[in-house]
Amino acid sequence: MTIDTASLLNQRIIQSIGFIGYGEVGKTFAVALKPQAKLGVAWVGAWDLKFDDSSAERAHARDRGIAASGSVFELCQQTSLIISCVTASNTLAVAEEAAQHIKRGTYFLDFNSASPATKQACAKLIDAAGGHYVEAGVMTSVPPYGIATPMLLGGLHASTLAAALTPLGFDAKMVSEKLGVASAIKMCRSVMIKGLEALVIESYTTARHYGVEDYVIPTLVETFPEIDWEKQGDYLFSRVIMHGKRRSEEMVESAATVRESGFESLMASAIAAKQASIAALKVKGVFANLPKDYKWREAADLMIASKK
Repeated sequence: MTIDTASLLNQRIIQSIGFIGYGEVGKTFAVALKPQAKLGVAWVGAWDLKFDDSSAERAHARDRGIAASGSVFELCQQTSLIISCVTASNTLAVAEEAAQHIKRGTYFLDFNSASPATKQACAKLIDAAGGHYVEAGVMTSVPPYGIATPMLLGGLHASTLAAALTPLGFDAKMVSEKLGVASAIKMCRSVMIKGLEALVIESYTTARHYGVEDYVIPTLVETFPEIDWEKQGDYLFSRVIMHGKRRSEEMVESAATVRESGFESLMASAIAAKQASIAALKVKGVFANLPKDYKWREAADLMIASKK
């Protein structure tokens, strides 16, 4: 492929970008990519289950120059690149629906946190419909980095898509032409990161119940002095309380990844259950009165009180 031909292909890929899913991730990336003629992005749109004439999500998109599509079909008809960023449990369902409407030659970038087997099933659907499926393993939390969030791409078209996305500000690197490698990296990392969240919440809340947190945390500092355990407690509590359901679904996929390797998913399954338990407390309204910049102790006190 000559440089001129590669450049033309890159421009075609990014000409119109559509997001399926307009939550935290979808909003962050869509706003960063809103039509920028100088970069070759002529249209950015989104579709979400929550979109209706009066929804806050639809208004958010409209106010920021993002076209709010009325259906997956409508979105697919307008896009040269589809980015799927939904909850883990909806990964396959989105691919199934998109495969019914995707135009031949359209790239489909799957941001979702799903197991290698799930990603491979999605790829089979998209590729059979004439699309070009690429998996992504998003390697850290999106909010601190925005569009520059580090991600690993996998699949036969990963290298081509990475080259097209990089000029837009993405930190996207091709890790393998084999599907499942990027998602395996992501899922194994999630066992550690979401596991740490679950451990901190369980340890800190139990210590708070017994009134011994001011003894426990200094021992953690002594063992791992490079970590600010107080600050990490605040951060990890806040992320799980905000996104416990999404994290629980991701850990269900991590558990599937472990099982697909032939091992028993003891830890990943337990982490999924812990994350789900925090999501359930949120649904019950346990955290409704937390101030904006709350500390972990305030959240732990509400969790303790909810058990009485």
